[in-house]
Amino acid sequence: MMANQQGYNVAVVGATGAVGQKMLETLENKNFPIKQLSLLSSSRSAGTKLNFKGETYTVQEATPESFEGIQVALFSAGGSVSKKLADEAVKRGAVVVDNTSAFRMDENVPLVVPEVNEEDIKEHNGIIANPNCSTIQMVAALKPIQEQYGLSKVIVSTYQAVSGAGNAATEELRSQTQDFLDGEELKPELLPVAGDKNHYPIAFNALPQIDVFQDNGYTFEEMKMINETKKIMHAPTLPVAATCVRLPFFTSHAESVYVEIDKDDVQVADIQQALSNADGIVLEDDPSTQTYPTPLSAAGKSDVFVGRVRKDLDNPKGFHLWVVSDNLLKGAAWNSVQIAEALVKNKLI
Repeated sequence: MMANQQGYNVAVVGATGAVGQKMLETLENKNFPIKQLSLLSSSRSAGTKLNFKGETYTVQEATPESFEGIQVALFSAGGSVSKKLADEAVKRGAVVVDNTSAFRMDENVPLVVPEVNEEDIKEHNGIIANPNCSTIQMVAALKPIQEQYGLSKVIVSTYQAVSGAGNAATEELRSQTQDFLDGEELKPELLPVAGDKNHYPIAFNALPQIDVFQDNGYTFEEMKMINETKKIMHAPTLPVAATCVRLPFFTSHAESVYVEIDKDDVQVADIQQALSNADGIVLEDDPSTQTYPTPLSAAGKSDVFVGRVRKDLDNPKGFHLWVVSDNLLKGAAWNSVQIAEALVKNKLI
């Protein structure tokens, strides 16, 4: 993979956040070739000390000048930071892999899941967008089905971990759980959306709102899944519907996905075979032994896990899947690093 034996000058923006920390772990675990590493954040987190490969790094405040000499910049510090600094990084010669929603639907920015549409990175103009965590795992599972049997409809309901809302949300779940067990009153301050008007307890609860509501009654998270799926899969007319729900566990998103395919006479074993042969997919599906993935079993792993494959009882072209993946790894950090690896492999940096 190392086109440059010395490695590359890499910046991680948002290094102190939940995803930023996973990006650092992933860069280390996957041994991405790094010559020089810059850890960047808001002024609030600047000065924080972080370890990487046995060395201590001091996090610096991200400014336009931070990107002088940087070749790859992994952004995960929120959309406003990306909008402010991504172009500045590109101006200075960096390729930006952006993990926010800032550029995902920009027609000039590739939106990439390497197992699904790696070729799209060749069209980049300096910025490549990392899709939404819940979209990534679903399209990874849909791609082998689409390739072999076609897709004519997708309906998904998600069961999403609180870490998707950041470190503060995981802390809110911890403290509320303890308060509930102690018989104390629950005081929600963050979820479902920190900036929205009302907040509801997440402990021992289910919140059918992730991100803010749009005028059409869907949440922004649901619209992200709908629009991003069509873009990544090059299927602008594919019918996609989503309902996104936050549940009280820490890591990994789970999804119940219903698909309708184009071909006739396809059996469960055919879908299972397509999935088990696909890159980045692990099939865990045996009802006779109660084998299926769960959020806990997927946590800390880079793959997308699929189980509960079954044929719809009324529509011969309908199939149901259960899709689980670590939202901070494949859903964010690992997918971003995979994009960086693809840039190296394709000699695009």
